[in-house]
Amino acid sequence: MNQLMARFDKKCEDINLYVGASTFGRLFRLEGSGHANAIPNTRFLTEVRAGLTTFFTMAYIIAVNASIVSQTGGPCVCNDTTDPTCAKNTEYATCLLGVNRDLITATATIAGLSTIMFGLFTNLPVALAPGMGLNSYFAYQVVGWHGTGPVSYGLALTAVFVEGFIFIALSLMGMRQWLVKIIPVSMKVASSVGIGLFLTLIGLSSSAGIGAITGAENTPLALGGCLPQYLDEFGACKSHKLQNPTVWIGVFCGGIITTYLMAYRVKASIIIGILIVSVISWPRGSNFTYFPYDAEGEDRFEFFKKVVTFHPIQRTLNALEWDISKVGSQFAIALFTFLYVDILDCTGTLYSMARFSGVVDDATGDFPRSTIAYCTDAFSISIGALLGCAPVTAFVESAAGIAEGGKTGITATTTGLCFLISIFFAPIFASIPPWATGCTLILVGCMMCRSITDINWSYIGDSVPAFVTLAFMPFSYSVAYGLIAGLMTYTLVNSLIWLTKKASRGRIVPVDEDAREYWTINPNGGHKPWFIRLAQGQRVFGKIDAPPTARPVYTGSRSGNQSGDESVDLDRTNHYSSDTASTKGVAYQLNNLAMPLPTKSSTSRANSTHSVV
Repeated sequence: MNQLMARFDKKCEDINLYVGASTFGRLFRLEGSGHANAIPNTRFLTEVRAGLTTFFTMAYIIAVNASIVSQTGGPCVCNDTTDPTCAKNTEYATCLLGVNRDLITATATIAGLSTIMFGLFTNLPVALAPGMGLNSYFAYQVVGWHGTGPVSYGLALTAVFVEGFIFIALSLMGMRQWLVKIIPVSMKVASSVGIGLFLTLIGLSSSAGIGAITGAENTPLALGGCLPQYLDEFGACKSHKLQNPTVWIGVFCGGIITTYLMAYRVKASIIIGILIVSVISWPRGSNFTYFPYDAEGEDRFEFFKKVVTFHPIQRTLNALEWDISKVGSQFAIALFTFLYVDILDCTGTLYSMARFSGVVDDATGDFPRSTIAYCTDAFSISIGALLGCAPVTAFVESAAGIAEGGKTGITATTTGLCFLISIFFAPIFASIPPWATGCTLILVGCMMCRSITDINWSYIGDSVPAFVTLAFMPFSYSVAYGLIAGLMTYTLVNSLIWLTKKASRGRIVPVDEDAREYWTINPNGGHKPWFIRLAQGQRVFGKIDAPPTARPVYTGSRSGNQSGDESVDLDRTNHYSSDTASTKGVAYQLNNLAMPLPTKSSTSRANSTHSVV
């Protein structure tokens, strides 16, 4: 047995070395490719395994997105004179079933195409697909249930289509990159932590998780885990909490076993956990089957039995409408809302995934090929609209593949190929139960929360906005709203502190002001967007001269450093991070101040020199 495993490992290593040294390996900058910027510790088979992990973790989107968006009614027309919603109209229900099948194909198609493009063009291990929060807003607030909202399905798709091209323009102008750079460091870290908590909440919920928590009438959340017959009209458990077998199958088979395997660094441990739960849940007749003997279970099982099938997109393909004359104001509101929600959601998610995979440059605060990444995402939004889908965005579930070792675009390309294959095996992949992936999301959320120690907790002007950001993301069920809340808090708190300092001519300052993070609208010596440089009469294209570095005067006690030595005492930066990479980034930021920093002897008296007068 040991010899067999040794031969298997040797064969895998031979494959990794062969692919790494090939043109393919050089394209994705694998270790051993000879590329000047080869990414350390990258192996072909590890990338493939990471891509499979990402796919299995987010495969639920195939069925869930189709279910949510189809509730709008799509292009189906209700001709029932007694019920304008056609809630019980047989003809309308048949049309909805066709729309649902169309959207299963559309979701898998756009997820596959956009993720492959993203992997090839950006070499990042990030997958794209129609976003969960965005599809809910699209379905329930813009179009409405069975088309009862202010905007029709076709016009809503047009808004999404236009949004994509506006995003391309913003990306080429540098606005999205600039937005990421000017976000304070602690808030960027908090975004990663907030997304981790967001994933945890999704993993605990019933729509895409183990169902351990539910909504409630009198509280935002309540303990769940009951069988469907014990749910009230609000989706809360009336009784028999935590007695649904699916919860415990998800916890023990998908959570405990996966954690146990991860403790021994077993490869593909996440995939193993998902497969175990799925296979256990497929046989009928048990009280935890994914195919119960009811209308919904029968529909799922009939689709599952097809195994291999292809359903062409018939109703939602190119369903855009361009006549906005009757609902111009509502169309504009929908377009604007899609813009600001999606730009913060996707931009924040992309940055967090890039940071989680370790490719963010400490010096610039940006990640490689960011412009191409944002343009690819924007182009995918418009293509998705042509297929009938809600806005496409970077998926936070990409963190599962990154945690499995994914570092390059091979991970994303593998995930995309799986989505394209799933077009023909949609009955299988659409039948992965949510409780099979729930604990995976919780485990990934746990790993993403490890960076919470990198937040600057030493200064309240940094820590409170960061905490608001990471708290709002899960509880508002939106990455975008979390960033908005954090940015508003940061602006208000620090503006008041700045005004107080200016009005008192520097005499009234917070006691711990020395611990605050450096922030500037021209981050890390970088350049402003080209249109701002144009308005200021600066060079727009070609080599741009570096802006002069300001040398603000340090007003605190500087005994022990009167010589003007600009070296950084790393003991003062320990509150930022305990790891070397983050410390180097902070050291760069502090050096960017281009001013002498106090030594340990002077900082010991900081309270006396910077206390409130």
